Amino acid sequence: MRVAAALARKGGEEFVKPGRLVEVRFVRGQSLSLTASRLLALMILTAGGDAWRDVSHRMRKSDIRRGHKGNERIVDMLEELHRTLFAEDDKSWRGKRATKRFSLIQASWEEVEDEGKETGWIEWQFTPDARRLIQESQTYAVMNRQAVLGFRSAYSLKLYEEGALRLHRRQPVWKVDMVGLRAALGIDPEKYADFAQLRRKVLLVAKAEIDQLAHFTVEWDEIRRGRAVTELIFRFAPKDAPAQIETVDELARHTSGRKARREDSVEEIAIAGPTVAPELIGRLVADAASKLAAPDREPREKFAAFPSGSLRYGGEEFYKVGVEHGGGWDVDGIAEAYRKEMGNRLVSLKGVKLERSWRGFCESYFSRRGRP
Repeated sequence: MRVAAALARKGGEEFVKPGRLVEVRFVRGQSLSLTASRLLALMILTAGGDAWRDVSHRMRKSDIRRGHKGNERIVDMLEELHRTLFAEDDKSWRGKRATKRFSLIQASWEEVEDEGKETGWIEWQFTPDARRLIQESQTYAVMNRQAVLGFRSAYSLKLYEEGALRLHRRQPVWKVDMVGLRAALGIDPEKYADFAQLRRKVLLVAKAEIDQLAHFTVEWDEIRRGRAVTELIFRFAPKDAPAQIETVDELARHTSGRKARREDSVEEIAIAGPTVAPELIGRLVADAASKLAAPDREPREKFAAFPSGSLRYGGEEFYKVGVEHGGGWDVDGIAEAYRKEMGNRLVSLKGVKLERSWRGFCESYFSRRGRP
């Protein structure tokens, strides 16, 4: 919890999930959907170093929606978190081995918003069992918020958590039998009964996403008894500097086309010269030039370079974007954080790419911090 509080003060994309919460297993036949898993991660991020305390925690609905209007998905996610059960080994009142079942969310409140308004908060309390697991945790997984929100498979997210928990141990491995794997990842007992199918539908999908979005990679060995796979040994390795930079760049990109980039199947569209009439090209060029020369048009060069000083002087267009999308935070403060995050990459950005990058950073800055 001290680490969680320190990362919260730092205000970056990293947060921690207590190890006992990572290792807690789903009750047989139950699991969390990807959206509910993301919400739980955001709840832990928001609670920070106070997650173990018997207090309520609060979050803006806008931080959950990520651009989706309406509250139907939020209601579904909250109710799913309430009804999903987890299990851990315990002892009964007679001292015999027993399985304890419990939920993680004790109560939640969702503000009823006025019609036409997109403001509102949710409030929740963790159960005593969840707070106990958090307080007893001696280990933790350092996770990246953008990576968590970027996964498209709930199995990928769970395996990512297992890897983040073990990455910096002396031996960053996870040895697990098939029953334990299904319980940890929330794989239904009736689903993917054949291991070849489980490998293809779960493990290979998770590996592809983790290798692309996480700060580490994952491999595994299959332990067999006869022809049947009985155990798996996962190995997690941190990425080197060039691979880390590629991951940061990918997390900053739009999710559209992410799968194609992962599979290296992005196609470049080119116009073949002979198929385009020269006179048509001439008309298009002339039309574009006349539009650029029109007095009522804004100059295309307004996002040519990101200013090095205050955006109030010489960077008015950037300042307008910061005011509109920065949620009320000091625009020059956002700009300084943007320069720090982009580093040398900022020199090569201009035009539409620069505008979109700056606007997206302002939106994410506001999304992470709420209103000042």
